[in-house]
Amino acid sequence: MLATGNVGKLKELQHAFTDISIEIVAQPKDPQYDVEETGTTFVENAIIKARHGAQLSGLPTIADDSGIIVPALQGEPGIRSARYAGEPSNADRNIDLLLHRLRGIDQRTAYFYCALVYMRHAFDPAPLIAEAAWYGKIANIRSGDQGFGYDPVFHPVDSEQTAAELAPAVKQKICHRGQAVDKLKILLQQEINNTSCPN
Repeated sequence: MLATGNVGKLKELQHAFTDISIEIVAQPKDPQYDVEETGTTFVENAIIKARHGAQLSGLPTIADDSGIIVPALQGEPGIRSARYAGEPSNADRNIDLLLHRLRGIDQRTAYFYCALVYMRHAFDPAPLIAEAAWYGKIANIRSGDQGFGYDPVFHPVDSEQTAAELAPAVKQKICHRGQAVDKLKILLQQEINNTSCPN
């Protein structure tokens, strides 16, 4: 199960795992699956979500925590990326606030960061963890209508396009979540191979 209500993330991960024998199912649309993210890092929050999802569902659970980090803003939006402009979460308002806070700042380096956690069960003491980053800078204006979140204002390194202008298949290969998924798939395949080996 994927512990998220974010449809964009669900589609990306379902597509990414089509080549190995793991089916990604959505968590039920039930308020009890919402959990307060009390961690101070992406990894901590991903663990909280994965453990909570596994406890409620009884299924192995993958949880993602990701966001965008702008060093010139002391790491903002960071772990508050989804709700940067407050509740309820709204991508347009988040981007407006980010652009407002970067007004007059020339140093616009930024990177997306993703932590993926695979929890075998709710009490898993050694979950699989994969982390990755995608570097670039914040554009002055929005451009593109692909993707979601901060994609319209994120220019990846060595790209003339924003993340929202990239074809989904291209973005999936190079983005933070795609990189983290590739790492997690390797870890999962190693585990499958190890558990299937004869004693």
